[in-house]
Amino acid sequence: MIRMASSIVAALLLLAAAPAPAETLYISDELTVPLRSGPSGGHRILHRGLPSGTRLESLAVDEAAGFTQIRTERGTEGWIRTQYLVREPIAKLRLAAAQTEANRARRELASARERINELTNSNQQQSSANNRGQARIAALEEELAELKRISADAIETHENNLQLTEANERLRDELDDLAEANVRLEDNAWNQALMIGAGLIFLGLIAGVLIKARPQRSAWN
Repeated sequence: MIRMASSIVAALLLLAAAPAPAETLYISDELTVPLRSGPSGGHRILHRGLPSGTRLESLAVDEAAGFTQIRTERGTEGWIRTQYLVREPIAKLRLAAAQTEANRARRELASARERINELTNSNQQQSSANNRGQARIAALEEELAELKRISADAIETHENNLQLTEANERLRDELDDLAEANVRLEDNAWNQALMIGAGLIFLGLIAGVLIKARPQRSAWN
């Protein structure tokens, strides 16, 4: 009879320990919590003390006994007092997570500052390069203007040289014409002189002939 009553009580306890939806739970801020093989303090201890902050998976809840069936990350299953479980990470874990996030934020901030410095240096280098480029462009423009001026002077000088060459050629042609005219004049003068001389000689001859042909008077007369 006593065994039958014990069996009924055990069955009721198993019914009371109805499976609960799986959820993530954590050991509270207690230092260590024993893991037992059943939902009571009399069951065998499977683990003498799970440390606070241990991440667990909830399998079932025995509200009457105040125990929750859990599974560790290593796959060990057992029962633990529900009062030691919380649904949020303990302060130590939250602090560690916050510290990790803060460190990540610091690294991102340092990386962003480094990137800003790189962009600033790059911008300064680009500005310097732009300034050098503008200075070079200004120098090239000045050189181009000087070349244009020199080219214009050279063109003007070349045109003047052409004009002088043409004038020199005209003067040479005129001098040649004058020389030819002078030669012709000299030839004409020489010819005229020859003609005059010949004419004088001819007149002299005629005069001599006339003188000889004129009758001579007698000495007696």
